[in-house]
Amino acid sequence: MSDQADFAFLTNHARVLLCLARHPSSRARDVAVWLNITERAVQRIIADLASAGYVRVARKGRRNAYEVRAELPLRHPAEGARTVRTLLRLGMADTLPPLPKAEVRFIVPREDSFLD
Repeated sequence: MSDQADFAFLTNHARVLLCLARHPSSRARDVAVWLNITERAVQRIIADLASAGYVRVARKGRRNAYEVRAELPLRHPAEGARTVRTLLRLGMADTLPPLPKAEVRFIVPREDSFLD
């Protein structure tokens, strides 16, 4: 038996949200590989986040582009008035792996960028 308990501080929903904030044009397949979960799980989580309004999904050609709604409150009552922006500012998005070389793009931040 291991001395360490088997738990994580962030849920897969939080991890997917952070991935989409860092890589808004990433594929569900890429997110699944980065997080070591199934592509179907990522698709289900994105659907959950979109239906709750935390992620906007826009079709860009054959791909989806995601916008994380940083101004929305976190869902649990214990998190008080904290917003998604608080989660994004924890710096976790900076610890995600880089996009594969073929996917690297220069993204010009919009004036109303949700990461400001």
